[in-house]
Amino acid sequence: MTTPLFLITGGNRGLGAAMATHLAKGGADIILTYRSGADQAADKVSEIEALGRKAAALQLDVTDSENYAAFAEKVRETTASLGHEALTGLVNNAGYGEWVTFADTTPEQLDGLYAVHLRAPYLLTQALLNQIADGGRLLFVSSGLSRFVLPGYAAYGAMKGAIDTLVRYVAKELGHRGISANAFAPGAIETDFGGGAVRDNPEINKMVAETTAMGRAGQPDDIGAAVASLLLSERNWINGMRIEASGGQQL
Repeated sequence: MTTPLFLITGGNRGLGAAMATHLAKGGADIILTYRSGADQAADKVSEIEALGRKAAALQLDVTDSENYAAFAEKVRETTASLGHEALTGLVNNAGYGEWVTFADTTPEQLDGLYAVHLRAPYLLTQALLNQIADGGRLLFVSSGLSRFVLPGYAAYGAMKGAIDTLVRYVAKELGHRGISANAFAPGAIETDFGGGAVRDNPEINKMVAETTAMGRAGQPDDIGAAVASLLLSERNWINGMRIEASGGQQL
């Protein structure tokens, strides 16, 4: 069986790092990107190599679309250096959270979330599309907040709702190449996302646990394992779907 190769944006920390680890444990090679945190990225590459897999880290500011052509060439060179002819898949994971009420959202805050969570995945996937192997897999990270509502996340949730719609179009238009496209929606996870609120604030953590069927907040490994299960599955028949991994939050 051919060894898969996945590119994960924002793979140096948080959920992206957990995805990288679990995909590597499942037998995949990894290219991860980082905006800052070069040391974290290097540590993640070393961890993956210690698992017997190949890995590389590339610096990328996902908001800098003018640099996508040059970045795509770096990806091509890196793919070859790792012994691959093409990417098996792309995980559009890079992102950030911002709590602000609908009434108080500024144009700058709205534009910032749009640039990272919708514009970047759209245009970066375009830029890398000819490097995705036929039969490959595209994963766009969405959020539980595109289904359930927590006040203060109107702008963020709206961007993720757009991702849920986008994947259906991408799946339809790329189906002739056998490429699947899905939205993957984590629930509340204990990471540094949003300033580490779920991880570090006992009241928020308790609220999440009480509104989740599994009775706890999620862990990064919950998401990493779920993503690996989807992307490394033997067949590629799940397509155009929003897949939520939240432990049953806000049912």
